[in-house]
Amino acid sequence: QVQLVESGGGSVQAGGSLSLSCTVSGRMSDRFCMGWFRQAPGKEREAVARIDGGGGTPTYADSVKGRFTTSRDNPKNTLYLQMNSLKPEDTAIYYCAVQWGQWYCQSSTDKYNYWGQGTQVTVSS
Repeated sequence: QVQLVESGGGSVQAGGSLSLSCTVSGRMSDRFCMGWFRQAPGKEREAVARIDGGGGTPTYADSVKGRFTTSRDNPKNTLYLQMNSLKPEDTAIYYCAVQWGQWYCQSSTDKYNYWGQGTQVTVSS
């Protein structure tokens, strides 16, 4: 059984920073693509960032490019999301997810087969 646990959400004023973590437990014999998503009230889920199993250059949504940075520590089975210059429109529940068995990320959201429970990020103006 694979479990993902996010942490680090909270409230911050616009222009501030927050850092999220996602730790994966369970079968860890393989590395895999990992990604961040978010969903604001009344809106569809949005892909934020993804990173291949070996690390490398992540892919970001245009809405967060230059402000968010994702990285991974494979020995710790942990994915990170550093969020800087936060805006009120970044307010959402943030989720991490994995494409189990996929070293290289596939672009389709349907390829993510395990999800965390989510953590709330609130940015006030």
